[in-house]
Amino acid sequence: MRPISFFLTYSDLRLKMQGAESLFETVDGISVHYFALGPERGPVVVLVHGLGGRAEDWRNLAPLLARAGYRVYLPDLPGYGKSAKPADFSYSVPDEARVVVNFMDALHLQRVDLGGWSMGGWIVQEIAAAHSERIRKLLLFDSAGLSIRPDWNIALFTPQNAAELAQLDELLMPHPPRMPAFVARDILRISHEDAWVTQRALASMLTGTYTTNAILPTLSMPVLIVWGAEDHITPVSQGATIHNLIPQSRLDVIQGCGHLAPDQCAARIAPGVLNFLND
Repeated sequence: MRPISFFLTYSDLRLKMQGAESLFETVDGISVHYFALGPERGPVVVLVHGLGGRAEDWRNLAPLLARAGYRVYLPDLPGYGKSAKPADFSYSVPDEARVVVNFMDALHLQRVDLGGWSMGGWIVQEIAAAHSERIRKLLLFDSAGLSIRPDWNIALFTPQNAAELAQLDELLMPHPPRMPAFVARDILRISHEDAWVTQRALASMLTGTYTTNAILPTLSMPVLIVWGAEDHITPVSQGATIHNLIPQSRLDVIQGCGHLAPDQCAARIAPGVLNFLND
């Protein structure tokens, strides 16, 4: 009846077995859940998940960074994962960015390597532009943020039935596996419960008010852009545009991977990420 709860518990356990602590911090009056893993005195990496995501989405990449000596923090943004879902919060990119900065302050993380995936990439672009002195290096994974309206049905982010869920999977990953009906039912149940958060975030993003085209050329820190070649949510052409707008950036395109590259292709992504962080 609740296969997704089982899967999330398993993902949580996997992270804990690799040394992750599951913790909470109150930020701006909001209970924010996060994982912390890796040596406590290691250089700090903060990774921000995307729309509809959660900290566990980094379950395959974060442990590889921790094993290399980095202290990795994985916050659940307000509205997602185990963090609180306040009814009076906007769930906009700027407000989520503010919470991430204040989360860093609460944990006394003065200067970090900051990464974001999809909407999380948009959030960290905002942070890097406003707080460049806090960001040593920036990592963007299949990032949103450009003033480009999607050419696919955004309503699929809150699917109403199994057919729409299958269409979303086709956008998210190449050759998606066939999903059993009982799993699809549970995903749809969770989607219906949290749809208001997703819809509020999407409505804010689609205004075009907070797009990052103008701020990307102002970034001063080294930037690594990692992209799945078969991403249909934010196509690789958007990664190339971001690369062209940031003179000191590097673009790594991962063949055979889609929008879920940081999860499904983590082992192939990690060497390039570590090379970038260590350089």
